[in-house]
Amino acid sequence: MSAFRQNIGTFALVLPLTLFLAVFFLWPLLTVLEQAVSDPVVSQNLPRTTAAVSAWNRNSEPSDEMQIALAEDLKSIDDDQNLGEVVRRLNSAQPGFRTLMRKTVAAVKDSAEPIKLGEVDARWNDPAFWRAIAEATYPYTDRNLLAAVDLQHDTSGTIVAMPDGESANRAILLRTFTVAAVVTVATCLIGLPYAMLVAASSGWRRQLLLAAVLLPLWTSLLVRTAAWYILLQDKGLINSFLVSLGLVRDPLPLLFNRTGVIIAMTHVLLPFMVLPIYSVLIAIPRNLMPAAASLGARPIRAFLQILLPLTLRGIASGGLLVFMAALGYYITPALIGGPKDQMISSVIAFYATGSANWGMAGALGIVLLAATIVLYGVYGRLSTKTAGA
Repeated sequence: MSAFRQNIGTFALVLPLTLFLAVFFLWPLLTVLEQAVSDPVVSQNLPRTTAAVSAWNRNSEPSDEMQIALAEDLKSIDDDQNLGEVVRRLNSAQPGFRTLMRKTVAAVKDSAEPIKLGEVDARWNDPAFWRAIAEATYPYTDRNLLAAVDLQHDTSGTIVAMPDGESANRAILLRTFTVAAVVTVATCLIGLPYAMLVAASSGWRRQLLLAAVLLPLWTSLLVRTAAWYILLQDKGLINSFLVSLGLVRDPLPLLFNRTGVIIAMTHVLLPFMVLPIYSVLIAIPRNLMPAAASLGARPIRAFLQILLPLTLRGIASGGLLVFMAALGYYITPALIGGPKDQMISSVIAFYATGSANWGMAGALGIVLLAATIVLYGVYGRLSTKTAGA
């Protein structure tokens, strides 16, 4: 009985945390996943058409039954918003649906008798338009997930690459990972020496150096980015200082390009690299480097063979934090970068707020989530091997 009460008490302690994770993590995650694969717009608003095209082989000409069913469905749609969602979904699969549906809806609304759509517009005799309708009638689809990496189904159902110029999600994803990797390397090159300096200091000097690292975390991200917007201008502090010293003749192009984005993101994410490395360095005995020097090792060799291997866990933790955070950055590239420097978060924001395409926004979010999970799994595997060694 006492063991049962102890188990109940343990469960009661973890229950609030479990509920918190379920409500604020699992539920939104499942919602995003559902949005990415859910496609009920056409099947809900065109039920007769959905039933009619279910027996169609997708290669022959559309039957009269299919055309009449679609005409009746279009006539029964009273909500313009629902009709707009249907048109948007079909037009994304087959260009030309927007003008075709506008003409067709006007014709079926004015007709009291069922009509054949082929008499309204000859495009309704083209199987390509009906294949788009047939594919859109399924309540679930992988179209958004494939489009997130510039893939699609051809007429036979085979997964193929999208035509050049039709989508640039893969290029933007590659740009996102490249910028995140460069920022991670930059924060490591700056953060490792700084963390070593902090760990070697003591007293008020250590507190001052730590405060300099933590200060950006106490400031709004928007404020920090706006500050870099001012500093990186042609007549900003950085260019004015370089010109006054005679190091450059003309101001360097630091704003609205990739260089400015990397500089600003490196500054913002630097604490996430410094703090994990510092936490590892303070646990390393201080007599290791003097002992190596007493045995004849030069400082560089002692650093490479003794201090750096012991610091790799902190570097890996900091690198993982910085890389994962950099993948989802939106404000800094939007303010500091140019049109060719926007990252995948800007595309997600466009799909979510600009075009109300939550399916594509969710699909791109899942791609980032999958990359993050893979990185975390690699880090966990490396950490396990390091701990075992």
